[in-house]
Amino acid sequence: MTEEDSLIRGLHVFSTGTGSIHAEHRYGTRLPRMWWVLFSDNWVEVPINVFVIEHPEGLILFDAGLDTAILTNPNYVDSAIGRFFMRRLFRLRLQPDETLTNKLAGLGFDVADVRKVVVSHLHFDHVGGIAKVPHADLLVSRNEWDQLSGPHPERDFIFREHVQRPGARWQLVDFEHTDDPLLAPFGGCHDVMNDGSLILLPTPGHTPGSISMLARIKGRAPVLLIGDLAYEAELLMKDQLPGTGDKAQLLSSYAKVRGLKQRLPELVILPCHDFAAQEYLSSSLAGQGAQVDR
Repeated sequence: MTEEDSLIRGLHVFSTGTGSIHAEHRYGTRLPRMWWVLFSDNWVEVPINVFVIEHPEGLILFDAGLDTAILTNPNYVDSAIGRFFMRRLFRLRLQPDETLTNKLAGLGFDVADVRKVVVSHLHFDHVGGIAKVPHADLLVSRNEWDQLSGPHPERDFIFREHVQRPGARWQLVDFEHTDDPLLAPFGGCHDVMNDGSLILLPTPGHTPGSISMLARIKGRAPVLLIGDLAYEAELLMKDQLPGTGDKAQLLSSYAKVRGLKQRLPELVILPCHDFAAQEYLSSSLAGQGAQVDR
């Protein structure tokens, strides 16, 4: 499928609040992780982005952002250790009205229009809004889901209480073999809508089951939504690793994404926690099938 043939007519982004993370977290460091987590006071502001894709069969979300209950519930995270390290790793800033429902309404959409949510990985700032879309299918890679079976997923900021909600319509993605030379280097892919417009690719590193999504948008350059694989596209392009994740997996996924970029020179790479994603959609696509809501 070419971009001209794609059924996707719009790509939007909004932020469910902002926050700060350590510079060592975003840009990497030679310091031991526990040292900078506990003692660094060098913070970098980041958005908590959600991407919205307009498809004829309904809205598709890439990630679901934060849950505003984190503002009011001191025990939003059940684990005491999880609460402690959350305070050391993240400084979150959001308003009570920065809900998935209100943000979608600001773009002229109803939350009932959401058909699917593709979850790049199961961290709390990517699944917080799923409670607002109980009718939607929730897609996550099987490798990511398997972390819930471990003894302490909360140590990796995957909290069962935020994921295994009653009635949640989780669908586990298994990647299928493809002979497409664009996608074959990733070792498999998954066609979200069975029409070639949205393709999921395994890009482990940030977490073992992290996924990215290739979106082919009518009349526009293709876009690769990479979640937290990298915090800036430029860092990925020059192999600058963040302070968290599996280094070998990150380097392997980075190389595959760069290879895709070589084969698709017009490809736009959009991380989740980068204001550049908002700026790109605002400046390049506003008024042409995509927009930004700050």
